[in-house]
Amino acid sequence: MTTQEPIDISVIVPVYKEESNIEPFLARIKPVLASISERWEILFCLDPCPDRTEQVIREAGKLDRRIKLVLFSRRFGQPAATMAGIALCHGETCVVIDVDLQDPPELIRDMHAKLQEGYDVVYAKRRSRKGETLVKRFVSWVGYKVINRLGEVKIPRNTGDFRIITRRVIEQLKLLSEGHGFLRGLVAYVGFPQAFVEYDRDPRLAGAGKYNRFLGSLKIGLNGLISFGSRPLSLMSLAGLLLVAGSLLLGAWYIIQDLAHFEVIPGMPATILVVAFFSGVQLLALGLMGEYVGRIYDEVKRRPKYIVDRTYNMGEASGPGPQPRHEVS
Repeated sequence: MTTQEPIDISVIVPVYKEESNIEPFLARIKPVLASISERWEILFCLDPCPDRTEQVIREAGKLDRRIKLVLFSRRFGQPAATMAGIALCHGETCVVIDVDLQDPPELIRDMHAKLQEGYDVVYAKRRSRKGETLVKRFVSWVGYKVINRLGEVKIPRNTGDFRIITRRVIEQLKLLSEGHGFLRGLVAYVGFPQAFVEYDRDPRLAGAGKYNRFLGSLKIGLNGLISFGSRPLSLMSLAGLLLVAGSLLLGAWYIIQDLAHFEVIPGMPATILVVAFFSGVQLLALGLMGEYVGRIYDEVKRRPKYIVDRTYNMGEASGPGPQPRHEVS
């Protein structure tokens, strides 16, 4: 790897079809970084897209080589893009933030100052969630509730990926090999002293979200639940045991009715209801087991989490395997 200038703070920005937000984002974040240190880098992690996002970033990189770009070989998604940026950044600290300006870049000053108090992680906690639908807020509320009740690590509520972490957290995250990069859960798993700064989330500056739509939120929540605990499987086993016990009691009750010559209530509708209920529970259990088996299948294949096609304004990559094409804007 080529020698890198010391960098105090890296900013990781996963992007996809965000051409209209790049310049406003840079206009707001560059003064913030300059107030912290002149030794900074902004690393855009871009899934290939049909608009001019790549060109806009490259034009900005021509004016300031601290603005860098990693372009993937295909669309790997926001979690993979975020983890790639963390793995490739050079800063002593690292900020993860979206480009749509819902998370105000100015908050980075407060988060960085809080970091100096001895914390290794400072995450941004939302007081309000402007620009988000009621359905998405409900899904988020339920998701955090379920994950924190059933998962093995506690994930702070009303948070996203917007946070600042130290180099030792970065290095620990790089050691984690799992393919489903749920950053909030991974940072909670790593541990170390953590704190938060509250803020009011703004609506998107322009365009519609490309990553975190309704189904995306469900997928992220499911990743968090499945990746950080096997308790749902235990609960399904308990539910199965209770249902078997209930069915035995129900069968015993019908036998007692018959032997005692009680007037038996017609049982056909009740039987259909019981069969349908048990069938639904079985399908739910199989689906849950399938999610875990699917995660195992993905992990044992050991495929890379992402593949870099080319980079701009970055040093040469190192390590085994084919190297991405490196270009200077």
